Amino acid sequence: MQDEIFNNKVSDGFEIPADVLDEIQQNIQNIIESFDIPDANKTDVIKKINFMYKQTKHISLTDALTGLYNRRHFESSFEREFSRAKRYNSKLSFAIIDIDFFKKVNDTYGHSCGDYILKEAAYLISNNFRITDLYFRYGGEEFAVILPETSKENAFIPMERLRKAFEESIFKFNGEKISVTISVGVSELSEDISNPCELFDAADKLLYKAKENGRNQIRIN
Repeated sequence: MQDEIFNNKVSDGFEIPADVLDEIQQNIQNIIESFDIPDANKTDVIKKINFMYKQTKHISLTDALTGLYNRRHFESSFEREFSRAKRYNSKLSFAIIDIDFFKKVNDTYGHSCGDYILKEAAYLISNNFRITDLYFRYGGEEFAVILPETSKENAFIPMERLRKAFEESIFKFNGEKISVTISVGVSELSEDISNPCELFDAADKLLYKAKENGRNQIRIN
């Protein structure tokens, strides 16, 4: 299961990992600095390459539709934050957010409307968490949120705020008024969780409980 979650890469843009991009960029800069040309020319070329590099790296880490971080960046961030929390014995909560009946939205109003809903969902998500929290489009209509230094009780507060924001929002598309809700599963790192996959699975199971029990709700462990 862990291999399925963290090694099953999805096709969402550039396939070059961020650390490889860093190495390529540094190697190119080193080559340019070795050229027998005026320093001013070297500086100009390096600035242009660094600009293009930053753009490429940004694209490699973000979801093209929503602008949120993508699944690839989630995988590396999740493992990093999990390891950090384990090392320093600090709090860590994790949430999976699913848009309720999203297939019905696509079937009823079309996929362009579905894309619009996903963009609006990303906007709501990005406006309901702290700057230290990390949020991602995990895939389809699912989003993931990593909350460092946060207990499940404290994680519930922004999640409930987000749930209410969805519940109270009226999305308008081509003259149609559409209501959308979300279901959320929230897990917290504990002594009996030994790897990121277990923390992920705990939130995933809670998400399914939320959906089985009527949706538009949050379940925590």
